Amino acid sequence: MQVQIVLFDGFDPLDVIAPYEVLEAGRMVTGGALEIELVSAEGAREVPSGLGALSLRATSALDPSRTDLVVVPGALGRMPDENEPTEDSIPVLLGRTLDTTLPALLKECLDRPGVTVATVCGGSMVLAMAGLIEGRPATTHRMGLDLLEATGTIAIDARVVDDGDLVTGATVTSGLDLGLYLLERELGPRVALAVEKLIAHERRGTVWRNTGPKPIEAA
Repeated sequence: MQVQIVLFDGFDPLDVIAPYEVLEAGRMVTGGALEIELVSAEGAREVPSGLGALSLRATSALDPSRTDLVVVPGALGRMPDENEPTEDSIPVLLGRTLDTTLPALLKECLDRPGVTVATVCGGSMVLAMAGLIEGRPATTHRMGLDLLEATGTIAIDARVVDDGDLVTGATVTSGLDLGLYLLERELGPRVALAVEKLIAHERRGTVWRNTGPKPIEAA
């Protein structure tokens, strides 16, 4: 299974490293069932994160034709200020991805049968701002749920939301839970449990899916 984790200028390092380590552990405990690489829309390059001088190296370009799972992180920067928007605010950093080829590549991924696109935190906003998930359920950081809904996405207040070929995680630490859930979904619960024990982390919350009876709203 080929996994590509996307880097873009200003990405949140933990959004990348948390699922990367979980999925890499999945590769270890299965003897190589996964191959994980860091990619960017532009190809191999050093990609600056939103955390000071920390950068990570993308080893190749995001390639929808040879991937099975794509993970899109959010950005790390200042919280948005409507009165004084800054160049290093999270919405601005996420919005800059729209000026790259990343949205077109992600659309190709979503259009290809058998490819799953997963996001951590503000990664779902990259898809939403590009108009790629209108009308679909997704989650993001709780402070961005209203903005997510404003794009026409169905905002779900859950830690992980599974909508088939789109799986989204809420906050920055949900990258661990997202990774474990993806291992369970794609490779089975025994693999996920082995990794859970290896990293000493138990998944939190119930994964939201659009199944089952709708609960009665409290008055």
